[in-house]
Amino acid sequence: MKLLGIAILVFFYTVYIGKMLLQRRKGIQTDQIAKGRQRDRTFYIEFVLKIATYTVVAAEAVSIVCVKSKMPWAVMVAGSIIAIVGDLIFAVAVVTMKDSWRAGIAEDDKTEMITGGIYQISRNPAFLGFDCVYVGLTLMFFNLPLLLCSVFAMLMLHLQILQEEQYLVKEFGDNYVAYKTKVCRYIGRKVGIS
Repeated sequence: MKLLGIAILVFFYTVYIGKMLLQRRKGIQTDQIAKGRQRDRTFYIEFVLKIATYTVVAAEAVSIVCVKSKMPWAVMVAGSIIAIVGDLIFAVAVVTMKDSWRAGIAEDDKTEMITGGIYQISRNPAFLGFDCVYVGLTLMFFNLPLLLCSVFAMLMLHLQILQEEQYLVKEFGDNYVAYKTKVCRYIGRKVGIS
């Protein structure tokens, strides 16, 4: 299980860092988290989000290497499946976004509104991927510090989603509002809406 946990983390962050490096070659600054000029609510949520996501990675790595899981085998297998699905969802989301992908709100960058591919069934598949990896690894290598770090990071990601949705309404107007009425925040299409 330890090797699988390491592989899940390595795959996830290879996709994340690889995409950032590819975009950097094109002159695109992907990491916009807490880089705004104003010290407003958005900045502080993104700042705490950055701390939370770095902390959870450390907690995951320590848990994988140092913690002997006492979870039932079936729970660990379920966790590994959830985490692998999270890796795949994240990778597909990042690829589908093409050069419109940013980490954080990039008010100075003009990007496209992406609604195709995986974005037809989730408005936030990259965040869904993060959450699945956090949940999966917590089930695989359960301990209280990992649980607390994962829950806190997921809460901060949710607050980031709420901020991004406000920004996207301002940026894309009625097009984004119409999209929100059809596609769920995390997963699924809304019933009875074409």
